[in-house]
Amino acid sequence: MNDSFITATNSQKTTLDYISMLIQNSTNLYTPGYKEVKGNFKTCLDGISLDEMDVNMGQGKSTPGLAPENLFIEGKGFFTLKRPDGKIVYARLGDFKFDGEGNYKTKSGCAVQGYILNDNGEIMSNPATQKADPHSATNAEGGPAMMATTDIKLWVDPSNGKYLGKYDEFEFKNNGILYGKADKGKTVVPLYKVALTAFTNPAGLMQIADGNYIENAASGKPVMAKAEIRSGLLESSNVSFKTTVNYLQQAKLQLDVINKLIQTNKQLLDEATKLMQ
Repeated sequence: MNDSFITATNSQKTTLDYISMLIQNSTNLYTPGYKEVKGNFKTCLDGISLDEMDVNMGQGKSTPGLAPENLFIEGKGFFTLKRPDGKIVYARLGDFKFDGEGNYKTKSGCAVQGYILNDNGEIMSNPATQKADPHSATNAEGGPAMMATTDIKLWVDPSNGKYLGKYDEFEFKNNGILYGKADKGKTVVPLYKVALTAFTNPAGLMQIADGNYIENAASGKPVMAKAEIRSGLLESSNVSFKTTVNYLQQAKLQLDVINKLIQTNKQLLDEATKLMQ
């Protein structure tokens, strides 16, 4: 067993790591879509250590977006995105927008994925055999239930500015379906359904960058999510200011105690050294 001085220094380093984690959360209190990073202390022979940190995937509150294309997931699930390199990633933040060519993308250039619909609003499946339960199977191409996803694109006719060359405007419904509208709203046609994906253990997803996640063994395979979509809104951070401040106060108190213990051990060491001279 190590002496009290080593135990104290180990605990000091871990407490500083914990405080850094809390500061990261507090600085992202107002960052849209940010997910709280969590870690818990545990005791061991070498002092206090920090459990492996995970991410709180709880839903943040809705906040007004900057465009009608912005989307908010009401419930569990993730947007399915395709990076420029073709890699499928997942995100909660729906800060999307149609670019000048009608491509529905994130600020970082990821293409929002969806399912093509027929005139009845039904997903146009690929030739692969469909499963009885669409929430129980996965697709290597990124779409659950053996139904391939595609980039959502509303081609804009440069001659008249109409979407897909014939629709005056678009609208997202709560079921995630994107409609094209024409004739002053008299003609409404379903075009795409935004692809939402869920995981057995979403906290096990690996965060890579910009609030994007990739699946791994801990998260399980992707399945089709059952959630609503609200347009014109974004998800805010799920960090609690009050809770974070309380944790910081507790961590500071613990650090003060540890620093006092280190100082006491140092004084004892100095006294012992003098006695040996």
